[in-house]
Amino acid sequence: MEDTLIYTYSRPSSLTKKNSSEELFLSKYSEIQKNTDVPCFFWGNIGQPFIVARCLITLSNIVKSSFNLSPFQMSLLKDPIVTAGNERLRFEGFSHCAGVYARVDILPDALDGEFLDNGTTNVDFNQPMITALGSIRQNEKIMLSVGEKEVGLYQEDHKTIERKVPLPVKWIKGLGTVQIYLSESEKRHTFNKIQTQQLFRGIPKGPVKTDYYLIIRGNKPMFSPVKSNDAVCIGGLNRLRLLEPLLPYIDEMKVFPHPTMQSTTWQLYMGNVRFSFSLSRENWRGFSGEGAVLESHIDDVSDEWTEALDQYAYANQSFNTAALVLEEKMSITNVESLTGRLAAMGLLGYDLDDREFFYRRLPFKSDRISGLNPRMKNAEKLIEEGKVVILHDQYDRTEARVEGTGVHHTVILDHEKERCTCEWYSKYQGERGPCKHVLAVKKMMNLESK
Repeated sequence: MEDTLIYTYSRPSSLTKKNSSEELFLSKYSEIQKNTDVPCFFWGNIGQPFIVARCLITLSNIVKSSFNLSPFQMSLLKDPIVTAGNERLRFEGFSHCAGVYARVDILPDALDGEFLDNGTTNVDFNQPMITALGSIRQNEKIMLSVGEKEVGLYQEDHKTIERKVPLPVKWIKGLGTVQIYLSESEKRHTFNKIQTQQLFRGIPKGPVKTDYYLIIRGNKPMFSPVKSNDAVCIGGLNRLRLLEPLLPYIDEMKVFPHPTMQSTTWQLYMGNVRFSFSLSRENWRGFSGEGAVLESHIDDVSDEWTEALDQYAYANQSFNTAALVLEEKMSITNVESLTGRLAAMGLLGYDLDDREFFYRRLPFKSDRISGLNPRMKNAEKLIEEGKVVILHDQYDRTEARVEGTGVHHTVILDHEKERCTCEWYSKYQGERGPCKHVLAVKKMMNLESK
């Protein structure tokens, strides 16, 4: 049971009829009960039901996909989570290999109802639910019911019920990493519907084993196996085919690459519904193992600070780091560390259009964070066992020796660059986060400076 988190709700959700309308009440889960007097997160009707249904079907297909796992591993499927807050609904999920992240944002103008509280629950989409979603027509009224033990879709006189599933710990790790990557990404391209459809027709058939590059020739975007200036690098290009069912309905698409191409995000716009789709650097690389949040755990931050920022994010339903620095008179370093910690606990997502984090309530506690980051845990163990020795530390250059198994590793920190003689660094060159030896040296220096 170490790979799942089991949780319960204080009350079931409900779907009630009032006069000629129906009202949806979503139950909530929270390890810290923020507001026990509110029976639900959101109630109301969902606009653009046909588009929403197609997006949720695509999201479910992504969750059921895998690009590096065996059929047995793929059979252990999990399903999306939904967050209600900041006047919108967000459905999120990962491919089972955790190398593809997707999110459906239903924006305020597509919702006709009332948000009574913000919170997060999980949903389960099996074949009966997919069939029901596929039958939804244009302008049809739909209602969703998310309760303690079930998820329901209500269409006129027909209803479909699905059971909830545990939340995979791997998803928590992936959520933390992908939000950090998203916060560092910048918009590079905007394509209209015709340009997007032409671009996708250029995806090679079958699996793609080499990198491809998104380039512009004239006004025409295209994928090329040849690198050029200002090209966006995409690993595992064939994974983009998961978006093809949505292309007939889009208004435009925006592309957000990570500065070092550790991920690329493709955001589809369909009226008041957005579909975000992030790819890891390679087919075999899942977001859960990238280590993007490790740097935020080097500085020691008290649980009181983490709890205070959790309450702040809950109250505001968003988390703007620049505003936090100005309004709360906090240092940028502390804010970045706290942001990384909250993201690592799965409490923060990132909205590329709003350029700020949004709050997500998950069944997760801060004391579990070390178990999700074994590299940091191993780094702390190296310090505890006295295996880290700082040899030189001057003029922005630090050299240290870290004892390994039958070998000593040399760690050099030079300005913003870092190097280690271990196999991990040699293989990944820092692209998947720092190795445990670099983490140990940085944490040791931080402890000695206090």
